[in-house]
Formats: sequence, C-alpha cells, structure tokens
Amino acid sequence: MTTSVHTNTSAMIALQNLNRTNDQLASTQGRVSTGLKVQGAKDNAAVWAVAQAQRADKGSLESVTTSLNRATSIADVSLAAGEQISDLLLELKAKATAAADPSATAATRASYDQEFQALLGSIDSFADNATFDGANILDGASTTALDFLANADATETISMTRQNMTVAGLTLTGEDLTTQANAEDALTAVTAAIATASSRLAELGAEAKQIERHTTFVSKLSDSLEAGIGNLVDADLAKESARLQALQVQQQLGVQALSIANQAPQVILSLFQN
Repeated sequence: MTTSVHTNTSAMIALQNLNRTNDQLASTQGRVSTGLKVQGAKDNAAVWAVAQAQRADKGSLESVTTSLNRATSIADVSLAAGEQISDLLLELKAKATAAADPSATAATRASYDQEFQALLGSIDSFADNATFDGANILDGASTTALDFLANADATETISMTRQNMTVAGLTLTGEDLTTQANAEDALTAVTAAIATASSRLAELGAEAKQIERHTTFVSKLSDSLEAGIGNLVDADLAKESARLQALQVQQQLGVQALSIANQAPQVILSLFQN
C-alpha cells in the first residue's frame, strides 16, 4: 500500500464503516423509540401499504361498532318499554274480566273502565317515550325498518323492524268496560293484543340478540386486524435492544479506528527526521 499524505485509504474505509454503523444505529434507535419496524413507505413499501389498508378497515369497523352500539341502545330502550306495555296488557285483561262479570253493577263497571282507560293512556305514553337518539320503533310513526352498518365497506346492514306497540297498533282503540257486552268485547281484544305484543317483543328480542352477536363479532374482527397490523409493522424490542447495544459498541470502535487511521500520515514525518 502506498504511503501518502494525499490519500488515506485506511481512513476512508474506517469512515465508510462508521457511517454505515451510524445509519444502522439511527434506524435501530427509530424502531426502539416508535416501537415500529416499518414506520413509513421508505422502510418497506409493500408491507406499509398492506398495513395502511388494514388500518383503514379497522377505522371503518370502529364506525360499524358505533352504529351497532346505537342499535343496541335503541333495542334496550324498546324492550324495556315493550315489557312494561305487556305488563299493562295483563292488567287490562284483569279489568276487562272483572267488568265482564254479569253480577257487576254499572257503577262498578264505570270504576273498572276508568282504570282501563288510564292503562290504555299509559300504553301510548310508554310507546311514545321509548326513544333513543331520536329513534322510536314502538310509536307507529313509521313502518320502515331501521338499518345499521354491519361491515367495513358499508355494503351490509342489520335491520331492526318497527313494532307498533301503541293502543292503535294493538287494536285496542275505542274499547271500554261500560257494559257487560263491551267488557266481553274488550276482553277478547285484550287477549288478542297480549298475543300480538308477545309476538312483536319476541321478534324484537331476536333482532336485539342478532345485533349483540354481530357486535361481538365486529369487536373480535377489529382485534384480529389490530394484531395483524402489529405482526406486520411492530418491532421486536428485545431484539432491537440487543442490536442497539451492539451497534453502540461498533460505533465506538469505528470512531477509534478512524482516529488511528487519521494518525497514519504522521508516520511519514518520522521518515524525514535526522
């Protein structure tokens, strides 16, 4: 190797190695500080693109979960009101049965009718107030089902059928207990209303259970996507910690090697000393 004051090959090699070590050290420090082995498209374009697509799906699933949670709340409010209405129907049947007693007096039937009408008013009140976030599926105001998001692409929905639980919806409008004949008609109507209400509540309960199951599925799917993204981009911090320590040692050795290489030209001075 030529000894020259103009070209220091050893120093150039040492500097190249030190620069490479510094680059690796910076990359490792970045992975340690962020916890990510793929921080951007520059690190690994293909993996980063896949991870971004999965992040988009996960974000969409959060919107799906919000929609399903709203559906659950509407179902819970509706079921609570519907069950109370069902209990009121049982009371209505008891009043109608009592009023249908042939031995009952007009005054007794009038008393029963007052309670009967009050209970009918409560049914309408419960149905009208079974509202969550502006949505009511018991008041009979609409027959269009409520649809909620079911997947990240918004191409599938879960429906909740509207169940009219008002007095009119249960075909109890105009019923009274003022006479034995009216009481018998009311008893027949209330018995039919109980069957109708039970059927509608059963359908609502089945839909609520379906929404609950789908919410659980979406939650698990979101967790799986998060785990999948982590598998793609998360750094193994145990390995990175070991690599960081090794590179720090290499950096120190590289600095020393460069320092030694830079002193090599000074050897030439000894050749010219007397």
